[in-house]
Amino acid sequence: MFSEDGIQDSSRPFASIRVLVPGTGPRFRCGGLSVALQTARLLSQLRPTEVVTYRAREPSHRFLGDLLDREDAPGETLWLVSWGFDVPMLLKRLRGRLALYQAHSSGYGFDLPPGVPVVAVSRNTLGYWGDRAPRNPLFLLPNALEPQWLERGARQNVSGRRPIDVLVQQRKSSDYVLKRLVPALRACGLRVEVQSGWVDDLVDLFNSAKVYLYDSAEHWRAAGVSEGFGLPPLEAMACGCVVFSSLNHALADTLTPGELGHQIGCGSLDYDVDRIVGAVADPAAWRSSASVLDNFLEAYSEPVLTQRWRVLLALLDQLLPSLKGDGLLQSSPLWRLRFSRVCRVLLRVVNRLPGWPAGQKP
Repeated sequence: MFSEDGIQDSSRPFASIRVLVPGTGPRFRCGGLSVALQTARLLSQLRPTEVVTYRAREPSHRFLGDLLDREDAPGETLWLVSWGFDVPMLLKRLRGRLALYQAHSSGYGFDLPPGVPVVAVSRNTLGYWGDRAPRNPLFLLPNALEPQWLERGARQNVSGRRPIDVLVQQRKSSDYVLKRLVPALRACGLRVEVQSGWVDDLVDLFNSAKVYLYDSAEHWRAAGVSEGFGLPPLEAMACGCVVFSSLNHALADTLTPGELGHQIGCGSLDYDVDRIVGAVADPAAWRSSASVLDNFLEAYSEPVLTQRWRVLLALLDQLLPSLKGDGLLQSSPLWRLRFSRVCRVLLRVVNRLPGWPAGQKP
């Protein structure tokens, strides 16, 4: 259990926060787990917060089923769920309790119960839920860069020795990058590093590269869900790399082509090779200015995001008491919207028939 300094305000609808994860062991390690654990750490600076598991029992964390058996609803805890495939099941188990959905990726296909607030980590995900659940409370709060990237990233020392011309991480990379672009760049005499195994110090690896390639569009299209936030390009920028990236989903939130980053797979292989060779030869000409980059990255620092969480929790204090009872706004089901649209189209057709005055119903 993490705890905050100070005394809890008894008027708050929730006195503590529980961040749900399936487990924290090796089989659950991924970007979603890292973000959930980081979120718990940031929230612990604001209110008592603990990580709770719901699939694997672990000695260092309490288990969801045990807590639900011991505690009556609604309780004084805000439950934060985020694991996309498990969200419908978790919200069903938490019915009657205060729940918050931190939405990373989109496209899982489920609907949300009325009144469940959504904290989207990107505008792409915010727009998805703004369309699918327009009557649920919606908020935007990006993920934070871990401090090591901002503290140790060599973006201020871009003229130093960088032995890797081009860095690619194999995971999520497209066949285009791995099978066509990488061989073409090597044929030009560039040193291209394809990282596939465990790396003890990723910051040091990124600090050693001039150009970083990230192309996840095909990976996420095959998976059927979206790029939830896209931290690797931001991490690369924090280390002074020139970034060439796909612009799918949440990557379009942060990467304006030709400014902070550059599009990969831009029309032709030759054009890609020419631009990347040029960026290796003169990285400074392809980077944003230090002041622009620092201002951009500061918005994703932990202190800034912690303050944004503080504001959001204050808003939830005001909002959550009103989300009880039968007066919750609900989105119209899709079948009803389509039926109404068909009726309006038919009415316009009928109004045009001979003998029916315009605007008069039959």
